[in-house]
Amino acid sequence: MTEFTHIGDDRARMVDIGGKGEVYREARASGRILLRRETLSAIREGTVVKGNVLATARVAATLAVKETPRLIPMCHPIPISSVDVEFNILEDSVEAVISVRSHGRTGVEMEAITGVSVALLTVWDMVKSAEKDAGGQYPVTCITDIRVLEKRKGESGGSEK
Repeated sequence: MTEFTHIGDDRARMVDIGGKGEVYREARASGRILLRRETLSAIREGTVVKGNVLATARVAATLAVKETPRLIPMCHPIPISSVDVEFNILEDSVEAVISVRSHGRTGVEMEAITGVSVALLTVWDMVKSAEKDAGGQYPVTCITDIRVLEKRKGESGGSEK
């Protein structure tokens, strides 16, 4: 019979990380939201009706990183030392790239991909009225390619990809 570490038939528990030492940890994650060219132009030009799309998404991403343990069951609360949020407006999409750093006992990849997810959801929320076609449908909008790009652990900056 398989012994599960977090969730079993009669229990749910966080894995004990108390015996692990605190070390530098970093994770980078990215994702994209596919949008119409007109919507991308409005974001670039700052003419979206709701306001500054990327500034709003940057704040939302940072808040999401800090709230990850409240959103993901069994995720440990860890001290976040910094969050960097970058956006790239591409030909067919907005790409979010988020780096999270901590000195802690467990990695920050869950925080990074949570930040990316919420950043992209916020972009969608800010532009959804511009994305609808005449029939009220979203012809292009799609959040995709969310992934961890890199994890680092330790002072040496050793990388796990």
